[in-house]
Amino acid sequence: MKPVRKWGPGPYTVAVIHGGPGAPGEMAPVARELSSVTGVLEPFQTETTLEGQVQELRSVLSQHGMLPVTLIGFSWGAFLSWMLAARYPDQVKKLILVGCPPFEEGHAASITRTRMARLKKTDRDRVNMLIEGLDGTTEAGKNALLAELGTLLARADAYDPANVPEEGFHCQYDVFRGVWDEAAELRRKQAILHMSREIRCPVVAIHGDWDPHPADGVNGPLSKALPDFEFILLEKCGHRPWIERGASEKFYKVLVEAI
Repeated sequence: MKPVRKWGPGPYTVAVIHGGPGAPGEMAPVARELSSVTGVLEPFQTETTLEGQVQELRSVLSQHGMLPVTLIGFSWGAFLSWMLAARYPDQVKKLILVGCPPFEEGHAASITRTRMARLKKTDRDRVNMLIEGLDGTTEAGKNALLAELGTLLARADAYDPANVPEEGFHCQYDVFRGVWDEAAELRRKQAILHMSREIRCPVVAIHGDWDPHPADGVNGPLSKALPDFEFILLEKCGHRPWIERGASEKFYKVLVEAI
């Protein structure tokens, strides 16, 4: 896998940062749409440590972007973008967080409960089987189980999704486990929220009102911590706004205005 995919003729002033971690490619529709407005970088994260991913992203932006860039981080990518902006504020012009995870541990506890409550019993049972299976299989097997798990949870994450083709590549369990465990510990210690002291750029958060990741877990902490912060809540919208029938048009309008 190449470290970055480029959309549009450049210069590359915007970068879309994937979720997961370990789920590359899913923001391709967003990059494609925005490439009619500006050049867009789509970096792929391959490192299995948090520090490795920060440095990997920094390297791609330095080599291929017109610094400082606007970062559009989705889900895990929102956290990664946040961390890079805190560590290297000279590289980031603006930070746009889409479907961002909550910044405090107390808000994170409800995500799994909400997802499971929205699934049919057969899907809930399958989710539990997949989670148990991740402990006792090969790396290739874990990648396959993680991909199926993501597909099931996506049903709970979406409000009214359009029938659009998936554009992600294979899931990478080693990336997911290696990075997310470390990030979850930093959140538990409130270290991720405390990085707000180092954020120098404007921050915009775009969130769906149906997203299992609670909006209050983003809007509440950041509205208190940041001097230049805007929160936009999209109605009838789940975790991935660009696939929602009733919200995608508003999402792209907001996004274009923000960049």
